[in-house]
Amino acid sequence: MGRFYFHLSAGDELTSDDEGMDLPDLSAAKREAMLTARELLVEAIKSGKQTVPEAFVIADDEGRALDTISLAAVLPAPFNK
Repeated sequence: MGRFYFHLSAGDELTSDDEGMDLPDLSAAKREAMLTARELLVEAIKSGKQTVPEAFVIADDEGRALDTISLAAVLPAPFNK
């Protein structure tokens, strides 16, 4: 079990996740990032937002970036180009 942080990347800005989440491994953290990305996109569409963050940067307790999950990656194939 480890603590993972899901920072939001938008251009040159990084919005830090100060709380993080305890998850079994990086694979579980990636799944969580993808689920949260879908929810974020749904809310953006419902509210008519024209911009959304580009990606989640998954980091560990020591602040090391472990992986990046693009929000576009969770879109159906015709839209993720």
